[in-house]
Amino acid sequence: MTRDRAAGPAFALEMEAAGPLYERLKAEIRRRIDSGAWPVHHRLPSENELVEALGVSRMTAHRALRELASEGAIVRVRGKGSFVAPRKRSAPVAGVRNIAEEIAERGSAHSALCVLAQAEIAGPDLAEALEIGIGAPVFHSLIVHREDDLPIQLEDRHVNPAIAPGYLEQDFAARTPHAYLTQAAPITRSEQFVEAVLPQAWECRLLAIARGEPCLLVRRRTWSSGVIVTRVRLLYPGTRYRLESSD
Repeated sequence: MTRDRAAGPAFALEMEAAGPLYERLKAEIRRRIDSGAWPVHHRLPSENELVEALGVSRMTAHRALRELASEGAIVRVRGKGSFVAPRKRSAPVAGVRNIAEEIAERGSAHSALCVLAQAEIAGPDLAEALEIGIGAPVFHSLIVHREDDLPIQLEDRHVNPAIAPGYLEQDFAARTPHAYLTQAAPITRSEQFVEAVLPQAWECRLLAIARGEPCLLVRRRTWSSGVIVTRVRLLYPGTRYRLESSD
């Protein structure tokens, strides 16, 4: 996202209007969004800019922006600022899909940052999840998937190397793990669980979200011909994504 040089014009709040000041600030921001004056991806004034322009307290500016983010009207990107949110991205609850294909179908650009890709030794929990021996080798990758440069998914994956021996040789910036794994070991069965969680500090940094922002977590295992291929945790910022299903 690029900064809009016209992001910080003076506001015209109705100071005599009823209701708390932060609610009036929220209403003015929403008015500008709904009218199209501030289009999707437009950078909002920062908390400091709102304080300076309006003479409100930092607490008032912070609460207004925080609540707008929780309501899905804006997106707050750590280190970059607040932006008018596009319509929430959606992913199907059922089935296993390639996130790069999902993003392309929305007319957006996918990119990926591979944070980690290495061989490790399976501890008791991971060995049980993959149905391998304790101390057996496993492959581990950690990848941030972005849509139009906005982080929308953190993929934390462990793979059985006996089923996908070439996993660590892949360029995950150019080809997703899903694309490789479905070719190397076609999925014959999958299971997944969805829950709401609070992310850890390091996950917040990778997703460029504020501490305490709720996330959606999908835990998934896949099989190929009766053998478990992978266990993966998919973490989505709650203000940027939703999971849906339809019959």
